[in-house]
Amino acid sequence: MTESITINCIPMKSITILALILLSLTLVAQPPRPPAISSPEVNADKSITFNYYNRNAQRVYVSGEFLKSPVAMKRDTSGVWSVTVPPVTPDIYPYSFWVDSVQIADPNNTYIFANERFKRSIADVPGDKPLIHSLQNVPHGKITYAYYNSTTLGTTRQLLVYTPPGFEANGKKKYPVLYLIHGGSDTEETWTKVGRANLIADNLIAQGKATPMIIVMPYGNVRPKPMPDFTKDVINDIIPFIESNYPVIKESKGRAVAGFSVGGGQTLNIGLTNTDKFAYVCSYAPFTATEEFKNNFSDWKPNTTTMNKQLKLFTISVGTEDFLYESVKQNIAMFQEKNIKVEPFIVSGGHTWMNCKLFLATSLQQLFK
Repeated sequence: MTESITINCIPMKSITILALILLSLTLVAQPPRPPAISSPEVNADKSITFNYYNRNAQRVYVSGEFLKSPVAMKRDTSGVWSVTVPPVTPDIYPYSFWVDSVQIADPNNTYIFANERFKRSIADVPGDKPLIHSLQNVPHGKITYAYYNSTTLGTTRQLLVYTPPGFEANGKKKYPVLYLIHGGSDTEETWTKVGRANLIADNLIAQGKATPMIIVMPYGNVRPKPMPDFTKDVINDIIPFIESNYPVIKESKGRAVAGFSVGGGQTLNIGLTNTDKFAYVCSYAPFTATEEFKNNFSDWKPNTTTMNKQLKLFTISVGTEDFLYESVKQNIAMFQEKNIKVEPFIVSGGHTWMNCKLFLATSLQQLFK
């Protein structure tokens, strides 16, 4: 006996109509595609236009180190918020958007501030003539990401190494080394991505104003370990790693240490307690309200004759609008009272990476002379 199977067929016309209905429903369900925008836009007069797309935001502000206070942005009918700020002095500036009280980096800008806490982007305002941190047509060094075993911290850690133009790993030339430390909540990448240490070095070396050197940029945060352990990490692990893998001068005359903010305080702790190892100590707007600094310098009785012979250069730099200005002045006075030969470098401006680049550019011309 044979069974017959009946299939209910839907006419092709009905299928087409159904497909069109489903497609239209899908298109309706999708949000509108955001308009193509660019941000930031640096204008010919050095003013900057910022753009941000958000149809649902109630308030959007732009905040940056070129502004005294956040500036409100205005939304057009397409949902794009925009504002143009007045001309600013050529430099590179961190900025961010505040969207209904939430800080965000500019989603249309790939140039992000390297930081573990702040969500900021970078606006690059070029000068009419190349600035010391700008990319110029000169020989360039290289940035290498290197990994070392920290016996102090019991882990493998990352650092960045700048080698100057013409560097030969197996060559006969021995290079001096600058150990360069970032600020609090920054990372080992901040000195290159924001401070542009590599480009500053390239340009000064090309101009004959700086000695070709290796620059080592470690990660200064060792938490949850005690922060003083970073000093031990530098002395016991980082320096031996560099001196085992790079052709460097293995004497104090070939070593310098510098740093900004928290890194500036670490610079004082590392350099001044090891003047037999560092002939150059350059501290930028140092934050010194730490237990390590207190333990090292509260009841400090240095052998000033020996220290002054060992230190070829000891500088402390700060801006007059820096929130650390008063404490930095007190530290300078303390070192002077101890008869330590310190060279203050006081400029205008605040606790900014604009000043930080200035401090570094100044130091690079003084080191290893």
